Amino acid sequence: MAVRRYILVTGASSGIGAAMARLAAQKGHNVGLVARRVDRLEALANELRHAGSEVDVFPQDLSLPGSAEGLAPYILSRRPCVDALVNNAGATVPKGYAGTSFAQQRAFLELTVTAPTALTHAFLPSMLAQRWGRIINISSIAALSSGGKGNTLYPAGKSFLLKFSQSLNAEVSSRGVYVTAVLPGFVATEFQAANGIPVADNGATRQFAQTAEEVATEAWARNQKGHEIVVPGMAPKLAAALMRFLPEPLMRAFTRSAAEKYYVGE
Repeated sequence: MAVRRYILVTGASSGIGAAMARLAAQKGHNVGLVARRVDRLEALANELRHAGSEVDVFPQDLSLPGSAEGLAPYILSRRPCVDALVNNAGATVPKGYAGTSFAQQRAFLELTVTAPTALTHAFLPSMLAQRWGRIINISSIAALSSGGKGNTLYPAGKSFLLKFSQSLNAEVSSRGVYVTAVLPGFVATEFQAANGIPVADNGATRQFAQTAEEVATEAWARNQKGHEIVVPGMAPKLAAALMRFLPEPLMRAFTRSAAEKYYVGE
C-alpha cells in the first residue's frame, strides 16, 4: 500500500495550485491548502474530503511581510512533518515600475521570493530527518527571458525561484529530498485574465495554452523522478530551448516585442 503523505500547497484556491491539491488527493495523500480566499479554500477542502483526504485550510495572505514565517510554526504545530511542499502562490504587477508604489513591488517579492524560501526553510529539516521530501516551486518560462516592459520584477523573481531550486536540489537530492522548478508557458487560468493576457479560442496564445491539470500532472510525475527543471508541454519545451540558446540580442528583441503587446503603461 502506498504511503499517505502530507502535501502543503500555496496558492491553492485556483489554477495550478488547486490542480496540484486535487492531484495529491487523487493519489491518496492528505492536503494542506494555503491562500487568501477562504470561500474558495473551503469549497476545495470539502471536495477533497469527500474524496477521502484529510484536509487543513490555512487562510493566509503570503504577500504580507512576516506572513510565511508566522504561518510555518502554526502548520508544524498541527502537522509535525510536511512531506511535500508546492510553492505555487504568485502574482505580478503589470504596470511600469515607476507607475507603481513600492508597497506593491514589495508584496510581489514577499509572495515570489520570501514566502517560498521561508516555508522551505521551515519544512526542510523534517524532510531531511526522514530522508524523504518533495519541493515543487512554480516558476515560469519567463525565468529564461530577457525582460520587457511591464511586470518589471516578474522575470527576475521567477529566475530567482529557478536558481534557488537548482542550488537547493544540489544540496539535498542525495539525501532523499527532490527539488523541482516548474517553468510553465501560457496556462489557461485566472492569472492570465487578471494580467490582461488573452486566452481566446482563435488567438495564438490559446493554441499554445495548457490547462492547469496538464501542468500539475507533468510537474508531479517528473518531481517524483528527481527532475530538477520541468517545462511542461511540447510547445513550451521548444520555446525554452530557443530562449536558452538564442544569442542575447535576439532573445532581448523577441522578449521586448512580445511584452509590448500586453504593456499597460504606468
